[in-house]
Amino acid sequence: MARIHSHRHGKSHQTRPPSKNTPNWVTTTPGDAKATVLKLAKDGVSPSRIGQTLRDDYGVPLLKPLLGKSLGKVLAEGKVAPKVPQDLQDLIERAQRVQKHLKAHKSDRKNVHSLELVEAKIYRLSKYYKQKGILSSDFKYTAVVAQLA
Repeated sequence: MARIHSHRHGKSHQTRPPSKNTPNWVTTTPGDAKATVLKLAKDGVSPSRIGQTLRDDYGVPLLKPLLGKSLGKVLAEGKVAPKVPQDLQDLIERAQRVQKHLKAHKSDRKNVHSLELVEAKIYRLSKYYKQKGILSSDFKYTAVVAQLA
């Protein structure tokens, strides 16, 4: 699959487990996995980091076959889901870093362009999440909103 703002196709990706069923060597019960997810979320751990922790520390390759629902649904049911989806939050943080860099280096034209590209991704992704009902319809990205997030 091609990247949005690049002329490359990008072959690097994670290899998912081949089966959609829970392997028989997984010893974690669904109740334990759900409790661990909610505990980590209440401690402020991001959803991707929760998945990594379950994989590395608890030996759960995928949460969805074990629980029958995705990590996002588990977090939403436990009322600990983040207000802004993690991929959008990561893009906003990247835009903040570039803006901070540009305050110190005003003549850095390459990063002015990269900020425009990141903000285009933010607008596109926020429009998608508004259509899906994940973000509120009054959410609007500006540099001021990024500073507050």
